[in-house]
Amino acid sequence: MGNPHAASGIARHFPHVAAGFIAVLVGYTSSAAIVFQAAHAAGATPSQLASWLWALGLGMAVTCIALSLRYRTPILTAWSTPGAALLATGLVGVPMSEAIGAFLFASVLMALLGFSGGFERIMRHVPPSLSAAMLAGILLRFGLGAFSALGNNLALVGTMIVVFFVARRLWPRYAVPLAFLAGLVVAAASGSIATGEIRWQLSAPELMMPSFSPATLIGVGLPLFVVTLATQNVPGLAVLRANGYATPASPLLGWTGITGVVLAPFGGFSFNLAAITAAICMSRDADPDPARRYLASVWAGGFYLLTGIGGATVASLLTAFPQALVVAIAGLALIGTIAGSLTTALAHEEERDAAVVTFLVTASGLTLFGVGSAFWGLVFGYVVSHALRRPQRGAA
Repeated sequence: MGNPHAASGIARHFPHVAAGFIAVLVGYTSSAAIVFQAAHAAGATPSQLASWLWALGLGMAVTCIALSLRYRTPILTAWSTPGAALLATGLVGVPMSEAIGAFLFASVLMALLGFSGGFERIMRHVPPSLSAAMLAGILLRFGLGAFSALGNNLALVGTMIVVFFVARRLWPRYAVPLAFLAGLVVAAASGSIATGEIRWQLSAPELMMPSFSPATLIGVGLPLFVVTLATQNVPGLAVLRANGYATPASPLLGWTGITGVVLAPFGGFSFNLAAITAAICMSRDADPDPARRYLASVWAGGFYLLTGIGGATVASLLTAFPQALVVAIAGLALIGTIAGSLTTALAHEEERDAAVVTFLVTASGLTLFGVGSAFWGLVFGYVVSHALRRPQRGAA
């Protein structure tokens, strides 16, 4: 007979493994191509591109695992997708050595802002209702995507939705992994998994020495720092706060900045707090007990390590899945988080207008001065909150 304790342990940790895997799956399939474009813009050779993937995977693995274990909080890190998009255009014609110098510069600024406590002081002024509204606005398009994908992929997405809600009723802890497995079965049966796109290639680090050009530091390094801070770290910390985690912000920014300093010479252009994928690891589907959800981020760190070592192989494996499957599982995995965020955002009547403005601006996709809607949602909501705040009456 099998060991019942071992079977129980596997069953207990399966939701953690599934949440960590889905978070990495969503992160890679949604933005790995942008990282490839950024590396090619800098003139990266195939071995240098592999080194970029190695550095990014290793850096995210170390920060996810170390910070999650240290603070017993589901801390998920990521590369800066808006930063990669900026690099894809900003690095055209820039020598690789100057690009590495810009990465170092941006990471040093992030570490200084973190360890100085400046970021913590800024985020203290953001009301929880606005953080929750911003999170709901960020995640809205993912929730909508799960159902809009039904139009062209009725069998695949329809099966996943049915399995998800049936499992939600009968086995709530396994709803997301069961929906994902159902999607894989349907995709495999229909031949829509692009196995021919899978390439077998391991990554290896390649040291790229930096050089420092004032023009590149100001034109690439400084914007990379600002974009990463405003569009990644601000929402990332807001996600933590919206889910009830009071983890200190300063060491999170500081250590992700230090990780960037160490790995920039190998192509690690940025490391920051994740928002969307972090919400998957903070959901009730990862674990009903909020105190144990950090294990999902630890597993995500393990999968990040595999993506770093496997490099292009893992990236091609993840992108071989049908896009509809990835869109659907992301939306289904975030339903509970969206519901919880809206509940928190609208809980206090006096803050509802500001929260709704934050939600709408964030969900709108607005971009001003190169900064995305999550940042502006907080700004607009904060302004409305103060404008509508009633003055306190003095004592008679």
